[in-house]
Amino acid sequence: MNFPSELKYSKDHEWVRVEGDVAYVGITDFAQKELGDIVYLDVTSVGQTISKEEIFGTIEAVKTVSDLFMPVSGEVLEFNAALESAPELINSDPYGKAWIVKVSLKDKADLDQLLDVAAYTALIGA
Repeated sequence: MNFPSELKYSKDHEWVRVEGDVAYVGITDFAQKELGDIVYLDVTSVGQTISKEEIFGTIEAVKTVSDLFMPVSGEVLEFNAALESAPELINSDPYGKAWIVKVSLKDKADLDQLLDVAAYTALIGA
């Protein structure tokens, strides 16, 4: 499994990449492997301010549906439109083309509460 060291991770298996005041959020390689083949995403929170650890959407795989939890507080600026027609990108490129939402960071201190790669891999036993 792949876990880029420049990302931050949540205990709910989301990752965060920060560029200025914007955070890109997706799910980890571990999470997509656990879910299996991703077939659909439902993210209706664009334009809404979501608090840390609140649900911002759902992800559907062949065998289950799971909630997506916001790892940082902020306004959801954009849903990755590429995932509407190709949700399976999450299985093949979870850290690149398959980011799920772009968020305007409300409080950068939220990032300090996320896990680094060593803490995340310890959490999942990798």
